[in-house]
Amino acid sequence: MTTDEPDPATSGDSGSRYLQVQQSAEFEGLRRAFRRFVFPTTVAFLVWYALYVILSAYARDFMSTKVTGHINVALIFGLLQFVTTFLIAWLYERYATNKLEPVQASLKAQVTGGPAAATVTEEEPA
Repeated sequence: MTTDEPDPATSGDSGSRYLQVQQSAEFEGLRRAFRRFVFPTTVAFLVWYALYVILSAYARDFMSTKVTGHINVALIFGLLQFVTTFLIAWLYERYATNKLEPVQASLKAQVTGGPAAATVTEEEPA
């Protein structure tokens, strides 16, 4: 695999291009868009996880309540942790594809001086 990014050590003015892009309003908007998703989602998940741990430690009667057969509330909450993790990953993928990657491609084109299309070029096996 090869990347389209030049080596900053060998390119004379690419370092200044990186600085220009980093100081641009478009880059700052990209960082804000990233933070707008990641920070609230991380806090929400940590609160959800802490609730699960606290209830497991201090609300044992509630967590041991049988829902059906041998399945209790604690087991359901534990499984929902996995569901939440996959849901967050799926939502982030959609968010990044729609909001972050178009801006990232534009910024990359500014740095590399090339087209904003492909990030990685894979060579076909011989």
